[in-house]
Amino acid sequence: MTDQPTRSTAALDRYAASLLGVFGRPKLVLESGRGCRVTDTDGRTYLDLLGGIAVSALGHGHPDLVAAIADQAQRLIHVSNFFTTEQQVALAERLLAVSGAPEGSAVFFTNSGAESNEAAIKLSRRTGRTQIVVAEGAFHGRSTGAVALTGKAAYREPFEPLIPGVVRVPYNDVDALHAAVTDATAAVLLEPIQGEAGVVPATAAYLQAARELTSAHGALLVMDEVQTGIGRTGDWFAFSQSGIQPDAMTLAKGLGGGVPIGALVTFGAETTALLQPGQHGTTFGGGPLACAAGLAVLDVIERDDLCGNAARVGDYLAEQVEALGDARIATTRGRGLLRAIELAQPISADVAVAAQDAGFIVNAPTPTCLRLAPALVLTTADVDEFVAALPAILSTAADAAAAKETTR
Repeated sequence: MTDQPTRSTAALDRYAASLLGVFGRPKLVLESGRGCRVTDTDGRTYLDLLGGIAVSALGHGHPDLVAAIADQAQRLIHVSNFFTTEQQVALAERLLAVSGAPEGSAVFFTNSGAESNEAAIKLSRRTGRTQIVVAEGAFHGRSTGAVALTGKAAYREPFEPLIPGVVRVPYNDVDALHAAVTDATAAVLLEPIQGEAGVVPATAAYLQAARELTSAHGALLVMDEVQTGIGRTGDWFAFSQSGIQPDAMTLAKGLGGGVPIGALVTFGAETTALLQPGQHGTTFGGGPLACAAGLAVLDVIERDDLCGNAARVGDYLAEQVEALGDARIATTRGRGLLRAIELAQPISADVAVAAQDAGFIVNAPTPTCLRLAPALVLTTADVDEFVAALPAILSTAADAAAAKETTR
């Protein structure tokens, strides 16, 4: 008699037969979540240290977010862009307020980070120039415009030719910026912390140099805060620690707490005026349901000081990992609750598998790096649970990696 498939196995087989396989076979079939924990269809619970890749800012099933979505769904889910709603206006006002945007600044709502960066590309074209300077290792999205700015060749090359005029420079290299930014440059677009490259922070000097150079050459400075914004790094926006103000920034991920929403924020009347009526648009961007979710997220972050919690618990996480004194861990880096554990050996994929088997969800963006981007409500007790399990996870992963080597 054959074993019956689990609910997860059955669902994954159905997935393989019905969905385009761009993601490969998923690791889990998740059914529910509460706070920083999720449960799969076989009833197993995991501490979610990835948070939907920095999306679930309030965790799973937060009562304030659930109530805001349910209330808005009963009232009005969608309107076309011929109209607006109080939710859309209020969220734009809140974003301008928390970003310290000057008079004349404005918001354009999208549905994702890629769409936000597409809007930024079009904004830059309105300068009359086409060259965009980006950093090696960057990730700005998968749409054809955004992927042209993305550093990973495997994401770009199958779809070339892409938009021309993209200049790549080494991240955190001020001299390379000086050489690249000219009077032909439309924009410099940078992540204040590169997430997909392994949680690599920009230095304050690098971002300050980018600001000085773009101002000197009449180009735009755009901060991609899709992964780092909305309290993730212990501040509303990661660029603020460098003491600069960009000409624009792009948002998504944590803004809706899981409901798809993004934004392009322009700073100042001159930048805002670049995009005129009819020059850009979206059907779903800024809908009342998504904006109600965004307002709830901002309310809870402010009320419960989740920026402060992200800073405190993130620092505690780094301290506890480093206190292990485990030679298999090279270092930690990042800010707030966007953190990397850099491994001494290229076994991060094996560590992610071992962590999942032990009841923890982490991500391996590079062969030697684990990325942690949990909900901003993560506690020190959650950290203690993970750190206590980490040495055994590393041992299991090392054994698995060694076993694969012997079978080659």
